[in-house]
Amino acid sequence: MKNTYFLKQLMMTALISTAFLSSAQAADALKMELTANKVVKDAEGKVTYLPVRTAPAGTVIQYKAIYTSTVNQSINDLAVTLPIPANMTFTGEVSPSSAQASIDGKNYADMPLIRKVSGKVVNVPLSEYRSVRWNIKLLPAKKSAAVSLNTITD
Repeated sequence: MKNTYFLKQLMMTALISTAFLSSAQAADALKMELTANKVVKDAEGKVTYLPVRTAPAGTVIQYKAIYTSTVNQSINDLAVTLPIPANMTFTGEVSPSSAQASIDGKNYADMPLIRKVSGKVVNVPLSEYRSVRWNIKLLPAKKSAAVSLNTITD
């Protein structure tokens, strides 16, 4: 099955939130560029990223968001969130590695996510992850920060 709209879908649902800026101020202070790239490894293990619009099931896709400050002052305590598109499964690979994940888009915790089942603590399956969040402590004026996550097409 080909997923022909995953970048558009992610763009529509990508969230930006900040602790100290209102929504209007955040929109004016930040520019976000989102790309979807097929992750290709050669025989030596070298990774190449190729732009992609559609992909067959089992293809690894990296979503990368670059947040750029458009103002002449630093932005503190910026939380940026990327949802995991429908018809995609999170691989557990993120950059930077300090990301937190959520299965409901509201409650975030360090990865791997865990829960109790029959009195035992178990890892939540990656297929249940719905979004990933990074906390950027400081984004200097006119500078950029990149975050990314990898998924596999279902």
